[in-house]
Amino acid sequence: MKKLGIIAGNGALPLCLISACEQSKRPYFVIALKGAMEPNALRKDQPHAWVRLGAVGKALRLLKKNEVEEVVMIGGVKRPSFVGLFPDWRGIKMLCKVGRKALGDDALLKVLIAEIESEGMTVNGIDKILPHLLIKKGVYSRILPTSQDMTDIKRGVQVAKKLGEVDVGQAVVVQQGLVLAVEGIEGTDALIVRSKALKRKGGRGVLVKTVKPQQDRRADLPTIGPNTVQLAYESGLAGIAVGADGVLFSQAEQAVRLANQLGLFIIGVDVK
Repeated sequence: MKKLGIIAGNGALPLCLISACEQSKRPYFVIALKGAMEPNALRKDQPHAWVRLGAVGKALRLLKKNEVEEVVMIGGVKRPSFVGLFPDWRGIKMLCKVGRKALGDDALLKVLIAEIESEGMTVNGIDKILPHLLIKKGVYSRILPTSQDMTDIKRGVQVAKKLGEVDVGQAVVVQQGLVLAVEGIEGTDALIVRSKALKRKGGRGVLVKTVKPQQDRRADLPTIGPNTVQLAYESGLAGIAVGADGVLFSQAEQAVRLANQLGLFIIGVDVK
């Protein structure tokens, strides 16, 4: 098996991938992103190095030094401003290639992938290595969405796709046909929290999350997990709908169990 380089952000998914490598005895090396991956997430015996987000040159040198052949980028990363990024020389050259398009995540990720592959490594999506993590079409919870929920989901899918087309966000909260909030740079968790103060009387509303129509699936696939369920409950939402075959399900069993306990639905829907 080809040695896998794991560029790891926050959340449970990087650890899930590392565990899968260890179980299958696949060799791997982790680039743990400072400020993203939890400081104590890795054991000392797990091959890894801590690299700040802007140190592109250092990360590439480490991957080459450790004879990595295939690379996966997995886990959440909060993108800082250019000043906060503090890129090294390779990072500066990469950003110059992006130019004004750096305002969106898609252009940055595409250039980063090109930089990695220019060093002779292949970049693949986590869905190619662990396809079972993708949410499929259908209801996962015991709780079913109502007819009003399904109407809100349909509206949410329309809006989320438009957001994705202009590289703004991947999620939206809809209540009784009204778009309460859309995702920006703050991320889905903050969107859910923000929507609570905007709710109207009546139906509870839904969170809808989809992959961007033009998104390179090798990086930054949208993700939901137990924390998404908990926040949706605390914000008074009825449930969560996601685009089937385009959204990752982190800690799926735990998330479904929590949804059943809290009375929320989780559903994968066709967004084509």
